[in-house]
Amino acid sequence: MTAPTTYIRQIAGHLNLQEQQISNTLSLLSDGGTVPFIARYRKELTGSLDEVAIAAIREQHQKLLEVDKRRQTIIETLTKLELLDETLTKQLHKAESLTELEDIYLPFRPKRKTRGLMARERGLEPLAEKLVKGIRPLQLHLFHDPEKGVAGDEDALAGARDIIAEDISENQPTRAELRRHFHEQATIESQVVKKNMAQGEKYKDYFDWREPAAKAPGHRLLAMFRGAQEKILSLSIRPPEESALRLLKKRHLQAGPWQEEVAMALDDCYLRLLAPSLENELTGNLKTRADGEAIQVFADNLRQLLLAPPLGQKRVLALDPGYRTGAKTVCLDGQGKLLDTTTIFPTHGGRKLAEASEIITGLVKKHQIEAIAIGNGTAGRETEEFIRTLGLDAGIIITLVNEDGASIYSASEIARSEFPDHDITVRGAVSIGRRLQDPLAELVKIDAKSIGVGQYQHDVNQGELKKGLQEVVESCVNSVGVELNTASCELLTYVSGLGPTLAGNIVAHRNSNGPFTSRRELLKVARLGPKAFEQCAGFLRIRNGSNVLDASAVHPERYALVKRMATDAGVRIDDLLQSETIRQNIDLKPYLDDSVGLPTLVDIMAELAKPGRDPRQSFEQFHFAEGLRSMDDLQEGMRLPAIITNVTKFGAFADIGIKQNGLIHVSQLADRFVKDPSEVVKVGQKVEVRVMEIDRQRNRIALSMRKDP
Repeated sequence: MTAPTTYIRQIAGHLNLQEQQISNTLSLLSDGGTVPFIARYRKELTGSLDEVAIAAIREQHQKLLEVDKRRQTIIETLTKLELLDETLTKQLHKAESLTELEDIYLPFRPKRKTRGLMARERGLEPLAEKLVKGIRPLQLHLFHDPEKGVAGDEDALAGARDIIAEDISENQPTRAELRRHFHEQATIESQVVKKNMAQGEKYKDYFDWREPAAKAPGHRLLAMFRGAQEKILSLSIRPPEESALRLLKKRHLQAGPWQEEVAMALDDCYLRLLAPSLENELTGNLKTRADGEAIQVFADNLRQLLLAPPLGQKRVLALDPGYRTGAKTVCLDGQGKLLDTTTIFPTHGGRKLAEASEIITGLVKKHQIEAIAIGNGTAGRETEEFIRTLGLDAGIIITLVNEDGASIYSASEIARSEFPDHDITVRGAVSIGRRLQDPLAELVKIDAKSIGVGQYQHDVNQGELKKGLQEVVESCVNSVGVELNTASCELLTYVSGLGPTLAGNIVAHRNSNGPFTSRRELLKVARLGPKAFEQCAGFLRIRNGSNVLDASAVHPERYALVKRMATDAGVRIDDLLQSETIRQNIDLKPYLDDSVGLPTLVDIMAELAKPGRDPRQSFEQFHFAEGLRSMDDLQEGMRLPAIITNVTKFGAFADIGIKQNGLIHVSQLADRFVKDPSEVVKVGQKVEVRVMEIDRQRNRIALSMRKDP
């Protein structure tokens, strides 16, 4: 399917891209191409657009389709009502947005019993026309009709004003001008609802707040919207009334004998019809903008969390700590397979402590443990200190692991199917251990919303949030690549071109037939046809397979090209992978053709240099400051190692090794002005902070990364 030229032109203009890039990208998308596949393997056609640009093209195209669909519905409706003329048709086809379309359609939309409609039914439309045009005489007595509710002159004039007010409120150019005025000049004002003040302490900053709506940051908007929804705050989002009325009267009030009546109608039009309508519309637009900001923040944080450095295939002992119930302890092999499980009580002292020491040292020796992962929740620091007192081999990595969402996984259907014979505490400990081995592979099993790295995530559009986070997970999975013979069904689900059904079929085929020996064997999987193979093959890895390129990101469609390179160089493909000298001596120009350009060849050469390279950084061990358990151990001025756990538009939260995270306000992130915290810090980043303020009453800790106090 080819996109209309008008679509291509509009999208190119909106995104500042070339029309050919838009046309080719839309063609690839309509042909079933996924965003990761197009970005990675079709660079010649897109002009090397990245995933963000390709997704933006897809979104803009979808919006244009929605506008056209609505346009067609309106045209069909007006045609049936015999209201469509040439002028209206031109207006509808010229409209470029849903807002424009709805403004044009508004006068014809079926109405409830409005005051203007009732006045028309009383025969007052001719009087309204006389008032607007300044026609004399009015002859008000001709419009009296007590049976219809027009008892005298004032009733007649009031009804005529209702008609004028309604007509002007439905005037498209008027609505467009007032809409712009609202967008540019509206002030958001927040006041506390007195009777609910006692319940709204967390909204105290907004009890008497005002700022230009156009400049209000998303996090403040969402806070005020939530406060209004909880009936703690009352909101007004309007421009100054005088300026709006001035615009309205400049457009519609003319000198004449009845201008006072028309002026009254205009006042009523604005206060009763236009202002509430445009305020609701602006509120919706501000909410959409705030949602978009919040979803982007969540998506950026999630990306950092998913792409956290993996420990790799090392044997891990993992503990899910607790006081009363003890620490559930599991041992995992290098692939995350559960080998052993028990419970220890390191915080109970006496005999229990001695038993815990004996159990841990025995498990470490029995399973040749290379790393110990400890959940960072309740009793996490105490359990870590206990492990460090055991005198284990210095080469064993001991680290706290963020356990957010582990309880969600342990109670999920996925966890039950993986470990049907174990309770949720064992599953939680396994999840902690696997997160250390490979955060991405484990976190994809949890609903992204449960990981807790967003701001106001429950207040935003849930459909858009789910879609945005899904795209981030897909992007991360495909950028890293997936081991075909060890990947879980959940991880395979996010691979380009697969999804839950094909992922399940791959696992079923693997279980029945043993490990895959080549990518081509994927075509034997039930319902996995040539198109799905094209989309997924380059992102799946087979180590020690029959073809050495199957362990790389080189797509099977380019295997013949790589073989030709090797043949022309007089070597084997293995030699290409092993010798930098051979690769450097290859002239890429002879391999250029209509389907293969320089971007693809450069990618292939980079992949041959480091086949199946993992884009994630290497794992680094981290230690919190010794002796910290709670806020009571903190003192202002302390400098502490910390890990960034969440980045928002107003600052970043950091874990300093106690249960309560501290806030580094945006003004405290650096010794310079910082507009966006994500410019300075990322989730998972290791930093040094200074304790600025400890508010024990509100359970808040203020931190700073500034070197100059």
